[in-house]
Amino acid sequence: MNLLALDTSTEKMSLAVQRSDSGGHTSELWQHSAEGGAQTSAHLIPAIQSLMAQAGLAFSQLDAIVFGSGPGSFTGLRTACSVAQGLALGANVKVLPMDTLLAVAEEARNQQAPELAHFQVQALLDARMDEMYAARYVFSSGLWSQTGGHRLIRPENLDGDASWTLAGNVFVNYGARLPCADAPRVEVLPTASAMLRLAPALLAAGAALPADQALPLYIRDKVAKTTLERAAEKAAA
Repeated sequence: MNLLALDTSTEKMSLAVQRSDSGGHTSELWQHSAEGGAQTSAHLIPAIQSLMAQAGLAFSQLDAIVFGSGPGSFTGLRTACSVAQGLALGANVKVLPMDTLLAVAEEARNQQAPELAHFQVQALLDARMDEMYAARYVFSSGLWSQTGGHRLIRPENLDGDASWTLAGNVFVNYGARLPCADAPRVEVLPTASAMLRLAPALLAAGAALPADQALPLYIRDKVAKTTLERAAEKAAA
């Protein structure tokens, strides 16, 4: 399949293009990563255009555009969704929203245990405001499944189970507060290459959408505290 994947849900921007040969038997991969955050909106589209040119692909030749739909940075999610929608509408291709925590789980599996038939991960992304996004995934028989839903929790409230690998970007800020002291830990971010590995199964399952139906996945409804709330917290402290 010919696929473009992009993720701007964290402090890193990750892009990848996959191009298959005419028979669909082999694929080549082009990747690009850079600082995200405030730089993303200025550099994302030029970086995508450069990567597509390296792959020798026109946007109309893509089978789908994959984007990290969340959870993650609010601005980053909106940026990825809007760019994916705009490119897909112009090229008349579908989009595939990708769970960023699932991409974290897949990146951890690929780095730590690509040969294992069974692998279980608690994927964790820093949500700021002293919280993190969390979800559990199990890899078995070549496919991922999610156990439970996405959660927005404080580090201390993570389920303590050393049999699950912890993966994500929370360990520098929250590592000492996590209850799973004996669980394996893997410092990873969601990557576009992980999304491309996940995409074929999701596309086969019918997860692709018309561009105008794609939406970011927001777990936290409230992104800022009011002046009164901050003052009350300061007084309580």
